[in-house]
Amino acid sequence: MSEEARRLLGKAERALHAAEVLLAAGDAEFAAGRAYYAMLYTAQALLREKGVRYRKHGGIHAAYGEHFAKTGVLDPRFHRWLLDAFDKRLLGDYGFEAEVRRDEVMAMLDQARQFLHSARRHLGMTA
Repeated sequence: MSEEARRLLGKAERALHAAEVLLAAGDAEFAAGRAYYAMLYTAQALLREKGVRYRKHGGIHAAYGEHFAKTGVLDPRFHRWLLDAFDKRLLGDYGFEAEVRRDEVMAMLDQARQFLHSARRHLGMTA
């Protein structure tokens, strides 16, 4: 595995930890953002191993869907979770009328952990 992919997976782990800390402190909105970034870094790591690079979120989302979800290389639900987490992140970062609930973020954290675990397994790393 490339050093870039390894570092991105490390960032995903750190983002997960940050989300857990924020959620424990009662800040579900910002925890949602960190949970999303854990998924984004995981998707980026997988794409880097295929030699695919994008900077913008939409490009990463689309490329992940094309290379991993549509092909069935990894469970397509990870793509749906990534897209849903992006929406929650936007709500948490920019919304002020609706709030992100704690139970929603707890589900996002579980999804991010599952995605990261599957990515590590796919890349031949111990989970």
